[in-house]
Amino acid sequence: MNQHILITGASKGIGYRCAEWFIENGDRVSAFSRSGGAPAGVVRAESVDVSDSEALNSAVKSVVNEFGPLDVAVINAGVTNDGLAVRMSDEQWRGVLSVNLDGAFFTARAALSSMIRARRGSLIFVGSISPYLGVAGQANYAAAKAGVAGLARSLAKEVASRNITVNVVAPGFIETDMTSALGDAVEAVTATIPLGRVGDTSDVAHLIGFLSSNEARYITGAIIPVDGGLAMGL
Repeated sequence: MNQHILITGASKGIGYRCAEWFIENGDRVSAFSRSGGAPAGVVRAESVDVSDSEALNSAVKSVVNEFGPLDVAVINAGVTNDGLAVRMSDEQWRGVLSVNLDGAFFTARAALSSMIRARRGSLIFVGSISPYLGVAGQANYAAAKAGVAGLARSLAKEVASRNITVNVVAPGFIETDMTSALGDAVEAVTATIPLGRVGDTSDVAHLIGFLSSNEARYITGAIIPVDGGLAMGL
């Protein structure tokens, strides 16, 4: 396909698998993460804190100058810091929102400056079913991901005239470091999933790949769950 793809949170989990998928399909991948880690084959791996708008803007300008305008931005960087709301510290609240929501906005804004000039592009946010399903202990995470959905739909209307699509992929329980921290609780969660299994990062990557393709150019403002049927009616 030979598109220029930006992926945040590319050092592991969904972001890592997305980077692999795009590389396998012949795309140029610029990979951002706090650690700077990324799969083999990316054109650039950068250590970037997405909650730092100045650092993020600089990194995006650098990869655009070297590898050309962005065709797709997969806005995936995220963290969790769970706890019951009545016991949640200001730092727990602010830390999760600064990465998951502020960082999503900063990344989208930086990517759009390239796409608007090219009059084409795709923003794909990695959201979650958490705001729709309701998960105890995740008030901060759920609030951030609900904000991402609102951000995406506003942006979809703002940039549609420039032939830029904006969508949200909302994973359910996917086998990543985040879900492995649940330990024995994974079995109880799996029992509630209609398809009877926890998802794989490839399940998410394949959908993101489709949304980045020409075949998906008439899809925008959508929130699409990848959850084995857990949040039916999202």
